[in-house]
Amino acid sequence: MVVFTWSGTAWAGNLTTSQGIVDVTEMVAGLDTPWAIGVLPEGGFLVTERDGTLLYVQNGRTQRVSGAPNVVANGQGGLLDVTIARDFPHTREIFLTFSKRQRGGAGTALAVARLSETGDKLTNLRVIFEANPGGSGGRHIGSRVVEAVDGTLFLTIGDRGDRPKAQDRSNHMGSVIRINRDGSVPSDNPFVQVDGVRPEIWSYGHRNPQGAALDSRGRLWISEHGARGGDEVNLVQSGRNYGWPIISYGTHYSGQKIGEGTHKPGMEQPKYYWDPSIAPSGLLVYSGKLWPEWKGDIFVGSLKFDYIARLEGSPLREVEQIKGPETERVRDIVEAPDGAIWFISVGQGAIYRMTPAR
Repeated sequence: MVVFTWSGTAWAGNLTTSQGIVDVTEMVAGLDTPWAIGVLPEGGFLVTERDGTLLYVQNGRTQRVSGAPNVVANGQGGLLDVTIARDFPHTREIFLTFSKRQRGGAGTALAVARLSETGDKLTNLRVIFEANPGGSGGRHIGSRVVEAVDGTLFLTIGDRGDRPKAQDRSNHMGSVIRINRDGSVPSDNPFVQVDGVRPEIWSYGHRNPQGAALDSRGRLWISEHGARGGDEVNLVQSGRNYGWPIISYGTHYSGQKIGEGTHKPGMEQPKYYWDPSIAPSGLLVYSGKLWPEWKGDIFVGSLKFDYIARLEGSPLREVEQIKGPETERVRDIVEAPDGAIWFISVGQGAIYRMTPAR
């Protein structure tokens, strides 16, 4: 593995990567705990701030979007992911995840709304899913939303710091759920006909998945936080158990062993894991549009070590660390329609756009 570092031009910045120098342009700065980016097909983009603010940025102008949901901004909770619907040019709909007030605390919720033509307000906001039960703590919210090829929605939900619930399918904690766009349950979900199991569950045994994306085959990949070690990249499949907290490649923060070890029959192995932990957040499977050599590679942001990891191959392995001042605490990473890679630096309070050097 080669570590690539900042080469430091002054005009906007650039990074040295395995594909040579890339330009890094600051798209917006001065953000307060930004969490997610949604690049609009018409130009401009949306960004969430965890305190509940949704911003619309176009042509260098930033404005607050009214009509965002009320959130419980506690710990890791707040206004979290934003995803642009695939049919946005016709419907102008977006998906938002957030911590919604519930009896006894707050739970991960998913809403859909329509963005105005001017980008300054949301209308027809409706909550189509909320995790049951919620929790009183502000940990392990999960909260990435991905639109599947068939138009259903995947949503990641953390264990909320209550580890055993990730194995208890009578609740939504520690799972990836799959719903239709109107909030109904797809008839081909794996546990629809199973008594005592939440029918929205697609997979379970997850700790805190904060990155999620589809590959070119329409398969769902996620990155999730381990404890002390054991951060994972998983290929998520219907009905599978991903092991938390029975198996893990990490240990508890106290140093004590987690569960029963690293393997158990009936539980899935990660496609890749980090030890020590890098605190992975956003995940992108790259199309190859601007950098053909990176086609199909997985990019994951590190909140702890301030870099973007690139993974490739089978078995999957980390082959590159893209690192510079701009990559301080990378929270989200997405591909824009033109193939540019956009990412959030929480440490810099900014969003950057990465393109081939001019």
